[in-house]
Amino acid sequence: MGKLESLSHVDEQGRARMVDVSAKPVTRRRAEAEGEIRMERSTLDAIVSNTVGKGDVLTVARLAAVGGAKRTAELIPLCHPLTLDGIDVEIETKPALPGIRLGVTVSTEGRTGVEMEALCAVSAGLLAVYDMCKAMDRGMAIGPIRLVRKAGGASGEWRRADAETHP
Repeated sequence: MGKLESLSHVDEQGRARMVDVSAKPVTRRRAEAEGEIRMERSTLDAIVSNTVGKGDVLTVARLAAVGGAKRTAELIPLCHPLTLDGIDVEIETKPALPGIRLGVTVSTEGRTGVEMEALCAVSAGLLAVYDMCKAMDRGMAIGPIRLVRKAGGASGEWRRADAETHP
């Protein structure tokens, strides 16, 4: 198999394309992603005490993460629009960073995985934190954002070897 044939998102002429997944079986799929945003301690303290001028940062971050997962196909050109069965968002304040860890688990029954939905959800949630707190801390840093685990489909289970276990 040549180099171009091994890339499923590229046609015979080397042009980007959306993969035809119609022949794949429908299976239960799940993906978990996580990311962090680092900030000044005073910014984290304001988030925890819910005294940020724009409002409840953690609730807005949770809602942005859900919206990010639901709109992934609009943001990532070659992603298939998916019906998502569940989106769970976990937010943890981390005084040692100082900052916030945001984790998202997305699930569906479909022909293609939900890794991109989980990663977009984490990105959107962390960007919402930045947006709400940028007036008080422009030096916040987002990252790393990474896939932690995925299940389902032909490739089965995968787990990042260095991933922490979160409840």
